[in-house]
Amino acid sequence: MKKDAHYYALLTLALAVGFKKDIAHQIAYSSQYVDDAKINKITFSDSNSEAVLTELDNKKYIINAATCHNYFKLDTFNLEAMLNNTAAFHFVPGCEGESFVKRMRCKKESPIIMDIIDQGKTSDDPIKLGIALHAYADTFSHQGFSGIVSKTNDVINEQAKNKLFLGLDEISTIKKNIQNFLMNIAYIFSESKKDRVVPAYGHGQVYDYSDLPYLEWEYHYDQSNDFSKNFKESRIDNRQRFKEAFSKMKVILEDFLANNPQYFSNKRSNVIIDRLFEQLPVRKRLKKRIEGFKKLMLDYNLLTKADSDILNYDENLWLKEAFADYEDQRFSNRIVKDVYLANNFLNSNWYHYYRSVQWYKREFFSSSDFHGLKIPNNYL
Repeated sequence: MKKDAHYYALLTLALAVGFKKDIAHQIAYSSQYVDDAKINKITFSDSNSEAVLTELDNKKYIINAATCHNYFKLDTFNLEAMLNNTAAFHFVPGCEGESFVKRMRCKKESPIIMDIIDQGKTSDDPIKLGIALHAYADTFSHQGFSGIVSKTNDVINEQAKNKLFLGLDEISTIKKNIQNFLMNIAYIFSESKKDRVVPAYGHGQVYDYSDLPYLEWEYHYDQSNDFSKNFKESRIDNRQRFKEAFSKMKVILEDFLANNPQYFSNKRSNVIIDRLFEQLPVRKRLKKRIEGFKKLMLDYNLLTKADSDILNYDENLWLKEAFADYEDQRFSNRIVKDVYLANNFLNSNWYHYYRSVQWYKREFFSSSDFHGLKIPNNYL
């Protein structure tokens, strides 16, 4: 799923079922931030407050903070990144099949993600819940694909069955990613083959088809246990997948709210929920889909124009709050060195998100182990 679903639709849903604005924002922001948290390591300047560094156990750095993934960056083509990021947060394994690679294939509502959801909704932590809801939603849209490079993802005859609505920014990003990847591997492949190379990683070979809420599409996958090219057709209607995912996320949000009445705003609207399900599969490009959710929240007074920080998702918002020396270019790298922490760093949403990511990974690997899927990790 994309930002329209992970952030705007989830934000609308959380507000409509009765969450206070700040809590709904934490849930939706942490959900979308799973796709945007690219910094994996941060080292601290020695000039930071001694009291804060003491609270951090005098650690010199934070590590394993990233949750985003990229099919076209070679530095993510390593097993550790695939297991800790791509599989854990975006392609939660279904634990079905005879081989490890088959068991790594994502399945809707896999036993692993259901274990994590159960832990998340019985906690009092909106950010933990938001992270878990991202992974849960992706088990609907990414089912059938795996978060590691594998023949499981090597599909053929992929085809959109209805019109694609892509903005110029989306088309440009897709082209740039593919061009950069092909340039990186040009020394391996002949010129004649280079234009046809897309890695068997995640849903890369079906592009963004799985993440477009209005799309009907199909592909053929190898259903054999030994990858002997016994291909089977799979026809998919994303409208049904998205509707089912958000119907069930509504119940999860209601359960969480029932366990945490302190987050209830005394407002709830079934009318808005119905409108949300009408808006979800609209056949428009991403920018227009987002505008539709914004209009819905404003028209029904879930938010006002004064709530600009909530209405307009900024992937750097929590970074700006947490780090006193934040700078766009510097904090766009995977490793950021010698940072100065904001005075409220320990209570910041970003640090809360980081700690919740570590919680999620422990739950993920523990549940994987319980369900017989032994994944190498440093968390157990």
